[in-house]
Formats: sequence, structure tokens, C-alpha cells
Amino acid sequence: MSARVESGGRLHFGFLNLSLSHDRLYGSLGVALDDPRVVVEAEPAERVRCDHERARDHAARACEVLDVAGAAVTVREELPPHVGLGSGTQLALAVLEAVARTHGRDAAVRDLAPELGRGGRSGVGVAAFESGGFVLDAGHPTGLFTTAAPPRGAWTVPPVAARHEVPDDWRFLLVVPDAEPGKAGGEEDASMRSAVEAADPGLADRISGVVTRRVLPALASGDVAAFGAAVAEVGRLNGAWYADEQGGVYRPPVGCIVDALDGSPAVSGAGQSSWGPAVYGVTDEGRAEDALAAGREALDAAGVGGDVRVVAPRNEGARVSETGQGKA
Repeated sequence: MSARVESGGRLHFGFLNLSLSHDRLYGSLGVALDDPRVVVEAEPAERVRCDHERARDHAARACEVLDVAGAAVTVREELPPHVGLGSGTQLALAVLEAVARTHGRDAAVRDLAPELGRGGRSGVGVAAFESGGFVLDAGHPTGLFTTAAPPRGAWTVPPVAARHEVPDDWRFLLVVPDAEPGKAGGEEDASMRSAVEAADPGLADRISGVVTRRVLPALASGDVAAFGAAVAEVGRLNGAWYADEQGGVYRPPVGCIVDALDGSPAVSGAGQSSWGPAVYGVTDEGRAEDALAAGREALDAAGVGGDVRVVAPRNEGARVSETGQGKA
């Protein structure tokens, strides 16, 4: 049979803790988006066939861990890579799910994500693929941290500590400036380890307070203004950990864009998603057009071009459809 898998991007607001002084390390929070999306199709084959380089690598690994002969994999839509929207994890898991389904297998994405090199520090991307919504993961025991990166597959995805539906009328402004890609792969790993080894433990206490006393209550009560302000504060405090690694609390030119959005009544809070350069702004359906205009003005203020859109949250996981018998 053939299989089609569709999933959206995600925002990554930051981590609860990067200090080795606390019992648990990392612990991330973020939200699943309905757009932009990745769409992958697969059908059985005697070997791996795929014209998309990154997807081909994922397909080969998926066939290996699933113990199947091969698959013909096509990427119909993809997330912009290395801008902070979770393209790597969503593509890898979409390929894994599609290959598994076309062979009648259970993908077991949470168990197999580490085999594809995903879900090591943050569990937001895996949880977003599974069930969407707002996600807070539990991180890892700090005692497991090593100065050298662990081999692929030698970790488990952090468990979900809290998940909430995001109100249907909330929206997220996405501003992706024309800038150098965010950190990924070995560069990202080295920067994260450097940040962890130098992290101020006091910031973790402040961030935990913001999450428990502001982010989660605002989400539970549907207060978009309070939620936006709270996640923006989480991002700003996280930026203090990364300042040496990214050239400031926000990486250039994100700081200028965030500053411009902070002055707009159409946006309730703005920040950098993951390593950027994607910038998010929290808004709602009634302010969407004004938020779009604010995003374009923010790019102008920063003196750069880029893509601006307003997207809905996604309160469900990846959509999977199966048809026919496929081809040999």
C-alpha cells in the first residue's frame, strides 16, 4: 500500500534548565503549528528510492531499523530547513511513519526517533508529531550528561510532563528573515554543550517560576496576552544562556525584529524560536491582519527581507492516510 504523512512545524520557546547544578537538564516547551507543513509519501520498493537528499538518508535508516527491504519516498512539501521551526525532526519522523505504514508496520516514533538522531535534548518535536498542542517535556536526569556527544540511538526521548490544547482562536505570527541558517548538527551540539557547561543555575529558577506561575495558568485559562508575555520572557531568559554562542540574547537580526514587534498592539509577546532566525509573535484571530502588517514593518525596521505569515496552532498529531496496494 502507499502512505501519505503530513505534519506541521513547531515553535520552540526554550528550556527550563541548562545548568548542571539542578537534578534535571533541559526540559523544553513549545507549540505545534498547522503551517508550514511537511508532506511525505511512500510506497514499497525493493530498495530505497528518493530524490530528496535528507529524506533519502532518513528513509535508508528507517528501512534498516524497521527491517524492510526498501521504499520509494517522495517529499511533496517541506518545512524551511534550519530556521527554528523543527524541520529536521518533522521530516525524519514523517519519513519513518510513511515507510512503516507502507509496509504495514507500527512506526513507534517515540521509540525509534533516537535511531534517526532525533529527540535527544528536546522532546517538543516528537510530542508535536504525536499529538500536537502545547508541550512541556521533562528533560533528562542531569547525571546522564556527558561532555562528548552520545552515539545515535543511545538516548530516549524526554517524556511529556504537560500537554494542553491551544485555544482555536489563537494565532502565531511567523517572521523568517533572510538571514544565515540557525545552528544544526555538530555545530548545534557543540554550542549547546558549551552553553550547558557555563550555564547560570539562577536563570533556571527564574524560568521555572515563569513557566509554572505564568505560562501554564495563562494557557489553561485561555489568556492569550498573558501567555504571549510569559513565553517571550522564557525566551529572553534562555537567550542569556546562549549570548556567547549566538552573538546576543537573540541572534542578529532577530533582536531588531523582536524589538519592533514588542511595540505593536497586535502582538502579545515575541521571541526567537530555537536557534532562529525565525521570530514568533503571539496574537489571535481578531488581530491577525494587523499582526501581518506588524511583521512586515519589523522586517523593514531591521533592514532585511523575509517571509511573514500568521498560522494557527495544531492540536492534533501527524495525519496519516493509506491507499491501495502500492508498487513492487
